[in-house]
Amino acid sequence: MTSYFLPRDLHPAAWWVWALGLAVAATRTTNPWLLLTIVAVAGYVVVARRSEAPWALAFRLYLYLGAFIVVIRVFFRVVFGGAEGSTIILRLPEIPLPEWAAGIRLFGDVSAESLLGGLYDGMRLATMVICLGAANALANPKRLLKAMPPALYEVGTAVIVALSVFPQLAESVLRVRRARKLRGGSGKKKVKALHTVLIPVLEDALSRSLQLAASMDSRGYGRAGLVEARTRLITGTLMIVGLIGVCVGVYATLDGSTPRYLAAPVLSVGLVIGLVGFWSAGKRVQRTRYRPDRWHLPELVVAVSGIAVAAILFVTSEVNPMNMNPSLITLSWPSLSWGPLLGVLIGVLPAFLTPVPEPPYAALEEEAHA
Repeated sequence: MTSYFLPRDLHPAAWWVWALGLAVAATRTTNPWLLLTIVAVAGYVVVARRSEAPWALAFRLYLYLGAFIVVIRVFFRVVFGGAEGSTIILRLPEIPLPEWAAGIRLFGDVSAESLLGGLYDGMRLATMVICLGAANALANPKRLLKAMPPALYEVGTAVIVALSVFPQLAESVLRVRRARKLRGGSGKKKVKALHTVLIPVLEDALSRSLQLAASMDSRGYGRAGLVEARTRLITGTLMIVGLIGVCVGVYATLDGSTPRYLAAPVLSVGLVIGLVGFWSAGKRVQRTRYRPDRWHLPELVVAVSGIAVAAILFVTSEVNPMNMNPSLITLSWPSLSWGPLLGVLIGVLPAFLTPVPEPPYAALEEEAHA
């Protein structure tokens, strides 16, 4: 049991399963208390289990992005008409539009119900983005690339470069700020110094991402193996059909108004067909892995906690939908039940039941002491 808590970095896929579970749970509710609890759980786990690596510094950027999403969502309700409701709190002059823009309003009366609807929708989307940011802050993108299945090697370069954009930005901000302090330029006002920071940050992040893509390309990523045209056609058909089935099944699962036979059955069949397609696509890729990452008990704890949060929120949304999605017809404080709240709090278990990350340069320090 002592070896369970020895410092080490967990498998990146476990953190992504955990974060996706929280994100799926966020899609099942518009209750602001539950959404804030999900954000708090994700933030606490990130603070407790993130390492000192560059990608761990990107979580703050996702928090800013989430706040921006909420503000923009509410702003759109004001600009494009928000009079759905009887409680008018703001009266703005409406801008007349031509006939071809029928159904679109610019400004006009704004109701409290409409603003709350925009706030709830923005919080839900922001929570999903923050959950994905938590995965980016906890999972090593390079180790995630090594753990990707062979069928995804052809798109591995694009995926990892896309996932590392925000971590690269966070590291670039620290590098540029450190350079400005060394040059004595930290005394300027933030607004005036913005143009001296923004361009170097974007340039540095882009160049580092391109270097990562070039190094991956030189190691063979993006290279497809030789395969017959018939096999390629069958594999592509299986993957497309499987992905379509997964999309239809997920949509039917999330939307309660669709027929139930389009939910679990179509999702299961789509997953099976997609997995067969991925297995067939991976057969033509022959690559070895140096010291492959293994799943152990801490990884299972992380993944199961995220899946449990999604499952509990899914069940409770079917049992008591009014608590999960507050009514916008009659204005009242959103109620909170113990069931979904305790379900969300399960997601904080990785902060206590997993080992801390391995400290940087630990191996070098051991050699120096020896």
